[in-house]
Amino acid sequence: MNVLANFRPPHMTGPTAPSREGRDLRLDLFRGLANWAIFLDHIPNNAVAWLTTRNYGFSDAADIFVFISGYTAAFVYARKLIVQGILAGTALLMRRVWQLYVAHVLLFVFYAAAIGYVAQRYGHSHLLDEFNVAGLIEQPVATLTQGLLLKFKPLNLDVLPLYIVLMAGFPPLLIVMRRWPHAALAASTAIYLAARVFGWNFAAYPSGGWYFNPFAWQLLFTLGAWAALGGRATMMVLARSRAVLAASVAFLLFALVVTLADRVGRTGFMPAVVLEWFVPNDKTNLAPYRVLHLLALAVVVVRLLPSDWSGLRSAVLRPVIACGQRSLEVFCVGIFLSFVGHFVLEMYSDALSAQILVSMAGLTLMTCVALYRDWSRSLDRPPSFRNEPGSTIVGEKPRQPKKVDAK
Repeated sequence: MNVLANFRPPHMTGPTAPSREGRDLRLDLFRGLANWAIFLDHIPNNAVAWLTTRNYGFSDAADIFVFISGYTAAFVYARKLIVQGILAGTALLMRRVWQLYVAHVLLFVFYAAAIGYVAQRYGHSHLLDEFNVAGLIEQPVATLTQGLLLKFKPLNLDVLPLYIVLMAGFPPLLIVMRRWPHAALAASTAIYLAARVFGWNFAAYPSGGWYFNPFAWQLLFTLGAWAALGGRATMMVLARSRAVLAASVAFLLFALVVTLADRVGRTGFMPAVVLEWFVPNDKTNLAPYRVLHLLALAVVVVRLLPSDWSGLRSAVLRPVIACGQRSLEVFCVGIFLSFVGHFVLEMYSDALSAQILVSMAGLTLMTCVALYRDWSRSLDRPPSFRNEPGSTIVGEKPRQPKKVDAK
């Protein structure tokens, strides 16, 4: 999550710049865990999903994913704005938006086609309604058009459109944040509060609003960007405070008790007035307690997990870190596999052993995709540089070897 433990403010004047210390593997670790959790959580009645964070606190994998996405986006593209200028940096950022959009369209098509095929081939017509793709059968042209406009989304295809919108609106925010990071965060907070007060949201098709309200969720994305740029010093002071650590742990324990009480249906031992504030958990409009929960987790992680921890480079964590480094591909595959897993459990067996087998098979396939993408990307680099330390730092070209003076 937050990776500020060993970052130092850049020694420069002028606009805020990201640290040049390179890639922090904690980002990849927690984004990989978020991708795994999203896959597991999207398989209904999956006992393995009890291992994910959504069952033990107010925030979940989506919150982690969006926060880290804001951090990495600022880390990469702030540097591009500095080195290549505002116009070129914005163009590169919008190229990334286009890549995300293409990935969403491909996932949308394959996902909807798979659901339609299974529903027709095996007589499971209820899947069309369950996964919100019945409109493609009844009104294919209108529904497909709205899908291309990101207004129509089948079940579980909500995160990527949110990410597309947040990245598309990121250039002006990043330009402002480089010079006035605290003002940018204040403006983001004002939009968040206004959205909650006045009910702002993007329209969905055929009715209602987006499940992840972009006006609200932009706050987490902005918080991540602020932490990567102007908020390092402030966050470090908070992370090192014993009082803040104690408050964070207390809030995490409170969230654990409330969430477990709701999950297992044992709410009698808690005052009803307390539960009314937190149950149901307002995910659509990003309830304030979700933000506080994520920040509390960040404080604890920063204190307990240093960026130079040797375990981050161990073989044990390599699969999940690889899934964090190839997040887009792994996320798309995980969403598709969650439907496959749901169908397998419904069609053949929903025994605990089957749930574990399906979950492990999905995580293995996601890891294989990540490792394959790592390998295929390495083919783009000259052979002599593929194993050179630091050759794959985010947002930087591979380092060139130093020239040796023949004299």
